[in-house]
Amino acid sequence: MSPDSRLRARSGQRHALITGAARGIGLGIARKLASDGYSIIALDHDSEALEASARFLPRKTRLISLDVTDREAVSASLNQLPALNAVVNNAGLAGELLPVAKLDPESVRRILKVNVKGAFIVSQEALPRMKSGSAIINIASRGYLGGAGGAHYVASKAGLVGMTRAMAAELRWRKIRVNAVAPGMVETRMLEGFTPKMKAALERLEPEGRAADPEEIAGIVSFLASDASKLISGQVLLADGGKSLGTMPY
Repeated sequence: MSPDSRLRARSGQRHALITGAARGIGLGIARKLASDGYSIIALDHDSEALEASARFLPRKTRLISLDVTDREAVSASLNQLPALNAVVNNAGLAGELLPVAKLDPESVRRILKVNVKGAFIVSQEALPRMKSGSAIINIASRGYLGGAGGAHYVASKAGLVGMTRAMAAELRWRKIRVNAVAPGMVETRMLEGFTPKMKAALERLEPEGRAADPEEIAGIVSFLASDASKLISGQVLLADGGKSLGTMPY
């Protein structure tokens, strides 16, 4: 069945595809969009974590284990799906926070491959299955603005933001919105590498005095996936309580 035929057959149901959906922000997004009435397609490379997350999602959620950088696997899986109303590129890696001089070239390649190429492949393969009024939402990071340590991660998220704007410029004529969300510190597995003392010190630097919950980021994605955001495209929404403004408190 062609994508157009699937669209006509299932026009009454909205479908959302979320990558990196097994835990953290991705799982929060999947749960939120499910509560918004979307049928969820949850993708993650970790099949065990994905199966474990199923208890938090509707029974009819489609669980697909694959590597987002494997185009053949992505294409084969998406060929089995209905037309998509929302695609959320959340899958990503952080890597070690090392100075540029100490970064391993293989680690740099891997971060860029997952964070940029993976989102590109999923978006490109999803586009033939998306209709007018659909949305692509890329999960970037406040880190795209720059900072000491982790230049490979910063470069990957800056690349994702650039790709977001380029895609938005092209796809506006199809009325497909493309936006990015750039969270600050979020309570996810990426924080597990910090000692409690380090984490507490970092949280004190956040305007909210804490790391954000994945559900708070999910609420922003929900808005960008909805018709309420139909005039918003090519934007980066910084979800960091204003820390990126760089000003100091009085």
